[in-house]
Amino acid sequence: MDKNFKFTNAVVLLPLFSVILLWFVFWLDIRFHFDFTQNGIYPRTLSGLQGIVFSPFIHGDFEHLYNNSVPLFALLAALQFFYPKQSIYVIFIGVLLSGSLTWIIGRDSYHIGASSLIYVLFSFVFFKGIQTKHNRLVALSLAVIIVYGGLVWYIFPTPDILGRNSISWEGHLSGLLTGLILTFFLETKEYKKLPKYEWEQPNYNPIDDKFMQRFDDCGNFVNIPVVIEEESIIKYFTSDVTVNYIVIPNEKNESKPES
Repeated sequence: MDKNFKFTNAVVLLPLFSVILLWFVFWLDIRFHFDFTQNGIYPRTLSGLQGIVFSPFIHGDFEHLYNNSVPLFALLAALQFFYPKQSIYVIFIGVLLSGSLTWIIGRDSYHIGASSLIYVLFSFVFFKGIQTKHNRLVALSLAVIIVYGGLVWYIFPTPDILGRNSISWEGHLSGLLTGLILTFFLETKEYKKLPKYEWEQPNYNPIDDKFMQRFDDCGNFVNIPVVIEEESIIKYFTSDVTVNYIVIPNEKNESKPES
């Protein structure tokens, strides 16, 4: 397994704690008859700003809570396993930024639920995997889009159903945009592919490559023209000065070598 992908207790504990916290808040709402809905995001009002922090923990009914619990657990586990260094930033910045966008563009109604965070996680995991071009992260992106690709349809406006307000497509859209924005600001240098071949180097010039020189502009294989080096011409100099040579006989008594 890649050294960057390590299973830790946080891979299970983080999503488990998050889901338990959602169910605990829902239990408090039912057991003590609290009306936490009023603590949700109410767009463009001062009191509605509190919902930016509290809305992910508030759910209208059991079905709403259950539908958010399963994808939240799965996506948080994937985020913590594949992006452990970025997970905390994605969660906290994702909640604040997506909530703020919902507060700006939302309808005049209370927006509650963890679905905005789910869309943040879905968007970040999908787009970041494509950007990194890491084999396993790209595979994760494909798996996410296959399993949760249907979420994309819920970022568009939907009509009211039986007199009740429709789902918060504004929150979903805000979460999707937030996750995409975070992919550009949260770097994943640990997954950056190191150059392995000479042609992957940033300063690579194909003109200087001996192999690439074998191809013409049309891609045809050609022979490199042979450069014939000019033979060096030895120049002789003449002079009018008379040179006298004196021969000195060998007077040493040295034996001649035997042939």
